[in-house]
Amino acid sequence: MRLYLDSCVLIHFVERQNPQYAAAIAEALQQRRVLRPVVCWTHLTRMECRVKPVIDKNTVSLLQFETFFARPDTECLALTLAVFDLATELRARHRLKTPDALHLATAIQAGCEEFWTNDHRLDMAAGNHLKTVTL
Repeated sequence: MRLYLDSCVLIHFVERQNPQYAAAIAEALQQRRVLRPVVCWTHLTRMECRVKPVIDKNTVSLLQFETFFARPDTECLALTLAVFDLATELRARHRLKTPDALHLATAIQAGCEEFWTNDHRLDMAAGNHLKTVTL
């Protein structure tokens, strides 16, 4: 099973600043453990996750993210031309922001089964391509 975690979800999971939300994400991952999920991300995800820690000079958070991205149960997906073309369609059709369209298009192109987000607008844009899990 391949899961794509939107940057906002990944930030909450790794930094655990909201313990209840982080626990809900951890529990949802645990429920899928038997399926051996691979958590997918892109370099865009990594960039979005690192911005605030870089601004804050928070080396602990930066290390936590680097540790997460190096885990063997994660996979970095490429932002290909096909991803950008699909993101263009999603952005135009659903009025998504460019990063949201790129994240969703990447998950669809890579054949992810689920896209985890806290943005309800992405449910409609995902259509029948994949299941969105709003946490």
